[in-house]
Amino acid sequence: MSHDGHGFSTEQVHGGFRPDADHGARVPAVHMTSGFLFEDFDQARDRFAGTDDGYTYTRLGNPTNADVERRIALLERGAEAILVASGQAAVTVAFLGLLQTGDHVVSAQSIYEGTRGLLLQNLGRLGIEVDFVADARDLDAWAAAVRPNTKAFFAETIPNPKNDVLDITGVAATAHRAGVPLVVDNTLATPYLVRPVEHGADVVVHSASKFLSGHGSGLGGVVVDAGTFDWSAAPERWTHLTTPEHALGGRSYVDVHGPRAWVVYARDVIASRIGPTPSPFNAFLLRQGIETLSLRVERHCANALAVATWLDQQPEVTSVDHAGLASSPYHDLAQRYLPRGAGSVFAFTLAGGEPAARAFIDAVELFSRMTHLGDVRSLVLHPATTTHAGRTPAERAAQGIDDGLVRLSVGIEDVADLLRDLERGFAAVRRAVGSTAGREARGASATDRAATQVA
Repeated sequence: MSHDGHGFSTEQVHGGFRPDADHGARVPAVHMTSGFLFEDFDQARDRFAGTDDGYTYTRLGNPTNADVERRIALLERGAEAILVASGQAAVTVAFLGLLQTGDHVVSAQSIYEGTRGLLLQNLGRLGIEVDFVADARDLDAWAAAVRPNTKAFFAETIPNPKNDVLDITGVAATAHRAGVPLVVDNTLATPYLVRPVEHGADVVVHSASKFLSGHGSGLGGVVVDAGTFDWSAAPERWTHLTTPEHALGGRSYVDVHGPRAWVVYARDVIASRIGPTPSPFNAFLLRQGIETLSLRVERHCANALAVATWLDQQPEVTSVDHAGLASSPYHDLAQRYLPRGAGSVFAFTLAGGEPAARAFIDAVELFSRMTHLGDVRSLVLHPATTTHAGRTPAERAAQGIDDGLVRLSVGIEDVADLLRDLERGFAAVRRAVGSTAGREARGASATDRAATQVA
């Protein structure tokens, strides 16, 4: 099903659907099978030769997974998608489809710690180097980091936990001037808030375990190819795509697949060989989540902005990192790229440092203490002692990860209940570290006033 004339909410329900010709089931079946039967000798031969596009083995493709791939590619306005078992697998497949020993990546500094570790440790051991741009808004810094062996730029649309929105168009244009693709992690924005492909990104990745699913009951990841990067423009740069292959009859991936060369290589050579195969049942769960994505994200964003606004009024708070606030240095980028909302994952910093953060986090009841994001349930975590614990104090300071910084992933609960829960946390902070000088009393009336923002 094409997207002609359809709105986002219609696409998330109907996009890519293929009717069940055998039974007429409206919801596509969960094909929990390792392999697929061949009708005869010739069909087996043709499927392995690629002249018959049927399925052979779930590691190489599965109709349940393919249904989700079509829908996500449509929502992201990409040409094709590859569903994998986790967000970390998605980033890995994307990089390994682009990079080889001796290559170089330019990345924003403000990225998920797992991706940072992948670049520095895993890919570093393979002879791939990375430079990090401290201020992603500084396009000159991106350009200055480029080397002759640079093969990719990488960034996130809404980084965690600082909500420091990316200038997608500016970074994409800088990457393209260097002749390389921009890979964007769009996990925290989702295609409902922004489609990076429409702003120049070449590859989009997601941890589908987060907002795309929403329910927190299964892992998944996806790689989306925009289908617009010209892999033939510099054949010497992409030799794995432009060199003749015996398996392709002496032709290259570019010869056979044109603009699809990279995504076919990423699927057939990287993903299928390494094997980060998602369970078809997890793909089914993901599809169920996608069907309500716009409704959930709209509520997530409204709740998060109300919470951020309320937190910004608390004297125990020294800063709130939410681009939806007019005081944010990224507010202009949020207005430009994220008119529907700046997401619901952000941080605030307590003046009382780690003791205040401990008191706050231990006191809340509705906010779940866990390492996850994008759940319908509101979540809370202390980055300095969890996700960023492996960084030195100086590195954390450079990224603004203060000992008093608390990360929130705001869910879809009634915002008045969330604000009362946060007030419970602040009461614990005052008991633990004392009242802030000049603190104004804020009772239920302030909570109720903030709640009216999303009523």
